[in-house]
Parts: sequence; C-alpha cells; structure tokens
Amino acid sequence: MSLGLYRTICIVALCALSGIIVTGAAVRLTGSGLGCSDWPTCEEGQFFAALEFEPMVEFINRLITGIVSVAVMAAVAGSLLLRPRRRDLTRWSLALVAGVAVQAIIGAFVTKTELAYSVVAVHFLASMVLVWAATVLVERAGRPADAVVGAWAPWAKWLVLAGSAVLLTGPVITSAGPHAGDEDVKRLPLDLAWVARLHSTTVWILCALVAWIAWTLRRHPDARLRRGSSDLLAAVVLQGGLGYLQYFTGVPALLVGLHVAGATLVWILALRLALASTRIDEPSGTSEKDLTLEATT
Repeated sequence: MSLGLYRTICIVALCALSGIIVTGAAVRLTGSGLGCSDWPTCEEGQFFAALEFEPMVEFINRLITGIVSVAVMAAVAGSLLLRPRRRDLTRWSLALVAGVAVQAIIGAFVTKTELAYSVVAVHFLASMVLVWAATVLVERAGRPADAVVGAWAPWAKWLVLAGSAVLLTGPVITSAGPHAGDEDVKRLPLDLAWVARLHSTTVWILCALVAWIAWTLRRHPDARLRRGSSDLLAAVVLQGGLGYLQYFTGVPALLVGLHVAGATLVWILALRLALASTRIDEPSGTSEKDLTLEATT
C-alpha cells in the first residue's frame, strides 16, 4: 500500500469520527436520546428500532458507529500493510481502535444512565480525543518516513491548551441547557447565562490568541502555516458569531447543531496548525539546533 492511499484512508476515518459527533448531537437535539432505551439492542429483545421518528434517529446514529469502526479498522490494516511499515502510524491507528472501543462502552453508559449529563459530556470529549488521534494520523501520513520532526512551537502548545479549554466549557452549557436529549432528563443545576459567559470567555481568549498567531505568521516562509492560521482565525470568528446568535435567539436546535459541527472544525484546524509547527523542510546541512529554532519561531 502506498503512503498516499493510506493518508486517504486516514482522512476518511477523520471524516467519519467528525461526522459521528454531529449525528450524535442530532440525537440530542431532536430529543431522541432515549429513542432506544437498551444497549446493544434498541429495546430489550428487539435489535431494530420501531418505525418511529425518535427510535429511528437514535438507531441510525448507532449504525453510523459501525461505519466509524470500519474506517478505523481500515486505518489499522493500512498501517500494517505499508512498506516499509511505520511504527508511528501503527501506534496511532491502534490508539484509534482502543478509543472507539472505549467510546462504545461510554455510549452504553449513556443509555443505561438515561442520558446523565456527566456521561454525555464525557462521551463528547472522548470523541474530540479521537479526532485528535485521527488528525495526527493524517498529518504523519502526509510526511515521508525519514522526515525530520521538530518540537512543538510554544504558540502551538498555547493554542491547543486554549482550544481544550473551549471544548471543556462547551459541554457545561450543554449540561445546563434545554437540549437534554429527552424532556425528562435532569439538567446541570447552574444558571445558563453564567455558564454561557464562562464559555464565551474561553472563546474570546482563543480568538485573541489565534489572531496574534496569524499576525506573527503572516510573513512566515512556510505557506502552510500562513494559510492554516488564516483559516483557523476565520473559523473561530464565525464560530464565535454563531455562538452569540444561537444564545440570543433562544438556542434553536439547528443553530446548536451547526455550532457543534463548527466546534469540531475549529478543533481540527487548530490541531493541524499546531502539528504543522513541527514540520521542518530545511536543506540538508542545517544544524539540528537551527531546525528547532526555525520550527518554534
């Protein structure tokens, strides 16, 4: 198997893992979280869902999990078929398999606990960790086996930290907000306006940081860094605007779904930019110290 083909497989896996986040949000936003009240069957003694809206939404989301599993297994198989085999790709693909297995267990607990907000939040955050692993796979598969990899740039570490803070505060709003997945599910007993301000603060910090990074990299010789920072800045600004729009319009389900999709996109773009800071494409003969300094400027 060629490295180009393997990278395509990894991109498919990343798209599948991102898609399941959006479809999972659709389950919650349509109130279909308990459309199937059992696991792994839809109902006790009944594998398939009844031909009703809420059970079918939940059941289809579960079926999409199968697509994710196939994509992840293909990533593992591809890493084993590569010649020469690369240990870094094999390790990250196996991490994806482990993550999907853990997610299946968490998904079962989501159903068994009747959509407890704490378990749902863990389910979402675990999905973002899987997206991280898949993004790393795509990035590494785009590099030759003998590529020189430098340390993360200091700004890249702050970028991922700020992005993680946004992801951590987002589920707090979900847990306290109106879209619980079922009308009878208990909500996190916090004031929605307060948690919205908390989340908004982390987004503003991320936006300011990305703006500074984009300004700093505007003349960087690596076009990938310049383009990546500009794309990320545009995505963060649009995502922030969408967040304010959904809040001041009463948190409509459609806008919340778009916000979840936007959060996933911003996370991927942030990770890609951070990972690009480790790429060193310098002429041979440049010292290792110089390469590291170039990667961190």
